[in-house]
Amino acid sequence: MIAAYLLIGSNLGNRDFFLDKACELLSQRAGTCRRTSSIYETAPWGKIDQPSFLNQAIELETNLSPKDLLQVLLKIELELGRTRTEKYGPRTIDIDILLYGNEIIEQPELQIPHPQLANRRFALLPLFELNPQLVHPVTGITLEALLNQCPDEGLVHQLK
Repeated sequence: MIAAYLLIGSNLGNRDFFLDKACELLSQRAGTCRRTSSIYETAPWGKIDQPSFLNQAIELETNLSPKDLLQVLLKIELELGRTRTEKYGPRTIDIDILLYGNEIIEQPELQIPHPQLANRRFALLPLFELNPQLVHPVTGITLEALLNQCPDEGLVHQLK
């Protein structure tokens, strides 16, 4: 088993429902959700003229390979109504692999760590909440240092 760190997000429809359902389906199909971060309301990133997101980080214990995990995530997104019509556009659910153990994968369909992790406060903050000891496997920089250097100044507000 390996610890994979995921980020789930939603900015369409019943956002709480989509986060909950994604967690439920991940537990059924991909492994054990060992821990989840708080839920954060966050400003959109990449395309700002859309509703705000709810985001949450998940520590998933899985025996799936990174490629198999990605396939499960894409199927869950599709099942929960995700359509890919506009880059960074609104979505019912988005599930990203942020980290997969300490692995580094550079393939056209899969990059781990997530290539934009260091530039997204909405991903770094929930991930830091889950495991402040994590180190970015490519840069060797701690999450705390990445947060301090993060150029993203978008709103990230922790909810209850």
